[in-house]
Amino acid sequence: MNKQELAQKVAEQTGTTQAEAGRALDAALDTIVSTVAAGGEVNLAGFGKFTVAHRKARTGRNPATGATIQIAASKAPKFSALGAFKKAVKEG
Repeated sequence: MNKQELAQKVAEQTGTTQAEAGRALDAALDTIVSTVAAGGEVNLAGFGKFTVAHRKARTGRNPATGATIQIAASKAPKFSALGAFKKAVKEG
């Protein structure tokens, strides 16, 4: 399912137009992105939590040459599924 299809499903379930549902979806996603990018977390009860994963600097190896390289510390977005969502997926 892509974003347009998701907006269509939301519109059907809420009795709004697909355009309105799309704008609401865009606003929700923009809020999640900006909050996590600023170092915060977004916790959606029963669904999941969006956070920042902090990766430490480490020594790695170039697979082509075998040379040792230093990999800088970095940040990445992380999503953790919570109870009801995990259960629904597990039970199919």
